[in-house]
Order: sequence, then structure tokens, then C-alpha cells
Amino acid sequence: MLYLLSLHPKVRSEKEGHILVFYPLQALLRRLRSMRNLNPARIVVVSFGIIILTGTLLLMLPWASRDGQSTDLITCLFTATSASCVTGLILVDTWTHWTLFGQVVILAMIQLGGLGFMTVITTVSFALRRRIGLSERLIMVSTLNLNDMDGVVRMVRHTLMGTLVIEGTGAVILTLCFLPEFGLAGGLWRGIFHAVSAFCNAGFDLLGSKGEFTSLITYNGNPVILLTILCLIVIGGLGFFVWEDLIRNWRTPRRLSLYSKLVILMTGALILGGAVFFLGVEWDNPNTLGGMSWWKKILNSFFQSVTLRTAGFDSIGQGGLRDSSLAMSCILMLIGGSSGSTAGGLKTSTVGILLLTMRAGLAGREEVTIRRRTISQRRVMTALTLTLIVVVLFLGIAMTISLTDDVHFLSAAFEAASALATVGVTVGITPTLTPFSHIILIIAMFLGRVGIMSFSVAFLARGRNAAKIRYPMVDIMIG
Repeated sequence: MLYLLSLHPKVRSEKEGHILVFYPLQALLRRLRSMRNLNPARIVVVSFGIIILTGTLLLMLPWASRDGQSTDLITCLFTATSASCVTGLILVDTWTHWTLFGQVVILAMIQLGGLGFMTVITTVSFALRRRIGLSERLIMVSTLNLNDMDGVVRMVRHTLMGTLVIEGTGAVILTLCFLPEFGLAGGLWRGIFHAVSAFCNAGFDLLGSKGEFTSLITYNGNPVILLTILCLIVIGGLGFFVWEDLIRNWRTPRRLSLYSKLVILMTGALILGGAVFFLGVEWDNPNTLGGMSWWKKILNSFFQSVTLRTAGFDSIGQGGLRDSSLAMSCILMLIGGSSGSTAGGLKTSTVGILLLTMRAGLAGREEVTIRRRTISQRRVMTALTLTLIVVVLFLGIAMTISLTDDVHFLSAAFEAASALATVGVTVGITPTLTPFSHIILIIAMFLGRVGIMSFSVAFLARGRNAAKIRYPMVDIMIG
């Protein structure tokens, strides 16, 4: 090593001590400077990897589990990935297995994963009154899935303030609901935990004392708890850009951007349509809605429609759903929430563009339009590409789990959609799967959270320059 260092032209004449101390530091500094050239998408992907790795190591500590023993690597990695990717799938019950320390670690990962690592870093910059540089702005744009840097710092500031207010309000309401049953400390901790988990669309709960893996089933007749969590899920799933737009134009809704109008329209249609579907199909199912009163059926149908697309809370027991409901659940999960939100899936705007493209195709038009505006071909191509990739991954994961663990295909498809869309609901088979299937679900959760397109830009794309050669066009028969 010393010999190799001595051959370096800049250090050949230096003293040996100077070489050993300063040259490695200079090399490290050059390496750190070169990291600034990493594209923002890659930094976002790496930051999630760091959060997951750190969370895994912390959860493996003996004092993170109630039995005082170190939890196995797969369980810790699965839990850390599910929390950081705000999914909600678990192998062990959060309350019965993890201590307060483990629960705090999980909650911290949920908050970091929901808001994004760079958003939290920006919070520190605000507190220290440090100027936000260009590189940080680019990373925030990638984290929030924005198109440009215009107003990104203002949006992050509003996001942080809105998150604090919304999570705080939800925590107060839930604490008051849990207070009579769990006391001051227990009620307060559960109120804070579930408010953050619901707003970040994570689906983790601390209700295992009622029974392992029961989630909100024992509270499906409590309208205050269900409606509070439902509202938190919807708000968190709308996306930060829609928040910003609503804050600016709440007095004049007509001035809302076309994107915000599309997201709100798609979100409302999916919630209402899903609720009507589940209400009709599961009305007399004794395993889900059959034994409830009419108002409980309506309430839980709406909750089911909301939680399936973005969160992971369960109020009726997914294992009792009929096959048609399982199939519809997979569709709703794959659609997911909105861009720039804590939710996963294809996103409502993507599905909206697909529907508009279908309308244009059926009408024989070459341009995709909405409200006398034309959607760029690049956006249409991105939406089609993303949809195809998600469908292929979803089917591949579902078939692999079904064959590997010999489970019903619809059940495997349900778990695959839940992981890939970072939803977190389960029919109850996830803890019983093999480690191989657990690893597949871990990869699916990670891809679903960082975004498949972002992942491809980070590690697969070699350049985005326009093609230097244009080939002759050809017509291919379709249909």
C-alpha cells in the first residue's frame, strides 16, 4: 500500500506520515465531490435503501423485540421495507412482537418514507436557516415527482406545515377515542401512531392486544375512528401538489390546475365506485358485511374502497372477500393514489390519461385532449409504458408466489398487488409464505415506493438525448 502511494506523482516527494494522513482524505473528498453528479432519481433510490438498511439493523437489536431476542434478518428486513415504503404488510404483529423502541423505529421509518428523506433534510435546513441549494432542489423535485423546480421550496414548506397540522388533528381525535380503553399514555401513543400511519398511507397499527393481525376489525362499528382514519388516508393520498393548489385556490375552485381537477375527479369516482361495488357484492356475505347493520355496511364499504387504493388498514377481514371482490381489490390497489403523494400504484393521473387515450382512440383522433388542452405524446407514452410494466410485474409476482407456495392464484395476486402498490392489506397468507416469496415481496414494495420509472431513470437509462437517426415510418395492422 505504501509503495503504491509512493508512486503517486503528487505525493512522491512528501513525507510518509503526510502521505498516510492527507492523501486518503483528499481521495475521499474527491469521491464525495463526484457524488454530487449523481442524478436526483438515483439519490432518492439510495436514500430509501439507507433508511431500510438502518431500520433493519435497529429492529435486529435484542431490545427491539418483546422476548429480548434478536429477530431474524428476513423479518426485520421485511418490516423495515414495509414501513419505509409505507406499505403495511407484516410478518409479525406490531404490538405483540415489537417493544416501544421497535415501534418508535417503525414510526420513524413511516414518517421518513412517507414524506421522503430529502423533505426531512430540508426541514433541518429550514431550522438552521440554511439556504437551499440547486442540487437539493433537484432532489426534492424527484422526491415529490414534480415537473420543474418552480416553487418547490414553498411547496415543501407548506407540505411540512400541512403534515404537522393534519397529523396533529388526527392524533388528537384518535387519542380521545382510545383514551377510555387504553389510558392516557396508551391512548396518546396509539393516537399519534395511527394518525401518522394513516396520513402516510402505511397501514401499521398497534391494536394487537385485541388479537394479532386484527387491524381495525374490532372498531368497524366506531364511525369516529373509521372516518378519521379514512380522511387522513384520502388527504395523504391526494398528493402534495394538489394540496398546494387547493391552498392557493380554495376560494376559486375554477382556477385549480387541470392536473388537480383530474386527480380530484378520479379520486372521487374511484372511492364512490368502489364503495358501491363492495356494498353490492358483499352485502349478504357473512364473512364480511353480512352481519352488520345497514349504516355499518355503508361505512365499511367506503372505508374498504379508500384503504384498498392507498393504505393498509382492514375493518372487515380481507380473507373473507368473494372472488369478484378480490379481483376488484387488485384493480383498485394497482391504481393507487396520486402522484407526489405517500401512496403507490399507477396513480390516478396515469389512469386518467389512459382513459383519455382510449377515448381518443375510439374516436379516431391522433391527439389526446382534455378540456381543450392537448396532452403531450411523451406523457401518453410514459403512462402506457408504466402501465405495461406494472401489469407484467404484477402477473409475474403473483404467478411466482402461487407456484412457489402452492396458494390460490387470486390470493397470491392480492398479496402481489398489495406489495407492488404499497397498500399493505392482506388475505392472511403473507406470514405463512416462504422466505423466497418474502424476498420477492420486499423487492416489489421497494419498486412500488421509489417508482418504477424513477428506478429505471436512476439505474437503467443511459441517456435522454434525442435520437440522431430517424427511420422511415411503417404501418402495422392492429386489431
